[in-house]
Amino acid sequence: METESEPYVRLATLRQLHRVVAELNTARSLADTLQTVVDGIVTGLGYELACVNLVRPDGDLVVAAFAGDPAAEALITGRVGSRASWERRLTMGENWDGLRFIPHTEGWVLLEDDVPQWHTDGPDPRFEDEWHPEDRLYAPMYASGGELLGVISVDRPRNGRRPGAWGREALQMYAFQAAIAISNARLRANMQRALVRLEREQQALRASEESFRQAFEYAPSGMAIAEMGGDQHGRLLRTNDALCRLLGRPASVLRRYSFSDLVHPEDIGTLLRTSAEGGRAELRLGRRDGTYVWVSLRNSVVADAADGPRFLLTHVEDIEERKRHELQLAHRASHDSLTGLPNSAELRARLSARLCRMPQQSLRSAAVEALDAAYEGRAVDVPAVPAAGAPAGAGDPGDPGFRYDGFPEPFDLSGGVDPYDHHVHAVAPASDVDDGTKGLAVLFCDLDGFKSINDRFGHHTGDAVLIEVARRLTTGVRDGDTVARLGGDEFVVLADGLGAADAADLAVRLRNAIIPPIRVDGRAVRVGASFGIGWASCGMSADEVLRSADQRMYIEKRSRSKAHRRAG
Repeated sequence: METESEPYVRLATLRQLHRVVAELNTARSLADTLQTVVDGIVTGLGYELACVNLVRPDGDLVVAAFAGDPAAEALITGRVGSRASWERRLTMGENWDGLRFIPHTEGWVLLEDDVPQWHTDGPDPRFEDEWHPEDRLYAPMYASGGELLGVISVDRPRNGRRPGAWGREALQMYAFQAAIAISNARLRANMQRALVRLEREQQALRASEESFRQAFEYAPSGMAIAEMGGDQHGRLLRTNDALCRLLGRPASVLRRYSFSDLVHPEDIGTLLRTSAEGGRAELRLGRRDGTYVWVSLRNSVVADAADGPRFLLTHVEDIEERKRHELQLAHRASHDSLTGLPNSAELRARLSARLCRMPQQSLRSAAVEALDAAYEGRAVDVPAVPAAGAPAGAGDPGDPGFRYDGFPEPFDLSGGVDPYDHHVHAVAPASDVDDGTKGLAVLFCDLDGFKSINDRFGHHTGDAVLIEVARRLTTGVRDGDTVARLGGDEFVVLADGLGAADAADLAVRLRNAIIPPIRVDGRAVRVGASFGIGWASCGMSADEVLRSADQRMYIEKRSRSKAHRRAG
């Protein structure tokens, strides 16, 4: 799933993790939920084998689900390991922030205990973090009250290595979400039994309602009953203590609202698209203090009696922590860990978003043709231009990867114009002389004298210099401009709406901001900077734009003597 040398989490891996986490709550029964848990580990977390050992009412753990090897699944599914043996395992080996790793050098003493296990012999590891067939990695799952629900056991990482920091964090977060899904599956089973009794057991209606009340009132997550149909559709009739605590409002106040009154304005469309029967949505609800909390809503339709009015039962789960983790992981995937600036991948993504495949000359010709047609009142054939990221070679204007954008808005000409295409073409100035053209300037910055600082004072000082340079660059640009770290001592600035003279002035200001001494541990060090100014233009790729700016930077660097380049 990762290697230790990776500086950031790949977005593809993050999306895969989000997908398998989202699938945890799609299963209808506890058995389906358990199987979804192990299948998600195999398909999304990069392990070949996974199983869930579920705590039974008597305290022992049974292998409840297995994925990855049909032979192993047939051999150990349903077998039971004693609680004492499991507690022994969860105190051995190394504690990885909640995970428990038992290397093969210690795990040999467990070969004869009563915990069901499956392993194959293998050679000793060739390097320190190589996975051995007898290594063991466990992820305990705990309920909200702290009691043990079960243990996830994983084996055979596909990359053949012990998981690094990101791999451990991903497995730990997945185990946390799996525990919630298992608890919710049990809760749903209890709620379903209560609903069946309400519908089918007329003579035990009073006892059934009490059972439902208990499950509703004391559910660990929020629950609400709302009116269904009529003028008061959606108005909250009853809420449990968990929901009142979550929203910071008493039940008497919540009865004045519906969820549409509490939802964040940006999420109202999501709420309206959520079906009453089995509908799910992730959105933000307003608290009493004016803040918003991320929740997961799940709806069910219930009847008050056999033929009585129907009501909407909504389960409200607090997912604020998961959303926070998702945002943190997304930020780590797109930003440099040292300086906090957008990294190379994020820089290329932002640059690519401004580019389409129509060459600059074609843009000018199409714009002129569109203007002539508008004044003459005739139609114009507008070329179909592949959108950014469309596959090369696709040529049908009906394909989803194409759009009509050969002329600027607001002209509404005939000829197949897409009125929802708001792409603004990037056009470069014709030369270094300012001709009035405003474009997207790409300033490639390479620090002068940085290597000598690293060599003389060490990487700690070098890192401090990079952090300060990043701060000075960020301070010297406008809101909306992008400052990114390309790698090493190279930075890139994207500044839109500049002419040639504006870009040159910006480069001078940024160079002057970098030159002043930087104090690190009581020592003053200085670096210089060489800037190359490139221009983003439709028809170019992000790599071509960066390469052009890089080449101009080296030309500028060579044009100055070494004494002038190095500032300290």
